[in-house]
Amino acid sequence: MRGRGGLDRNQLLMPTPLEDYIAHDNPVRKIDAAVDRIDLAALGFAEPKAAGRPPYAARDLIKLYAYGEENGITSSRKLEAETKRNLEVMWLLRGAHPDHKTIAEFRRKYPNELRRALNAAKQKGRSLLLHSESPLF
Repeated sequence: MRGRGGLDRNQLLMPTPLEDYIAHDNPVRKIDAAVDRIDLAALGFAEPKAAGRPPYAARDLIKLYAYGEENGITSSRKLEAETKRNLEVMWLLRGAHPDHKTIAEFRRKYPNELRRALNAAKQKGRSLLLHSESPLF
């Protein structure tokens, strides 16, 4: 018996920009705005060295951890999976998808700085007048 068929997966494209899939009142926008307002140098994040392949931006990894904290995701492997399947995280990281080792290494390298950055993002998020109904992690 033949059922209703889908399209060829090789032909599927996102019909609209990723921006259109994230509602204006989505909490992920508050995370993005709050983390963008943090002074990372003041919190102790080091500038990356010029040698070798450039690392993922610390700001992006902080956004990923903030998203994970808000949604109860703490595992580096689960956060990595979210970067590849979740439209909110794809939008938040602008399509970057660091692997679990990079995510875990960032947490190991900057444990205190990361905690301070997440607390600062919470403070910034509370002061933002974007969308008062949704909580910020």
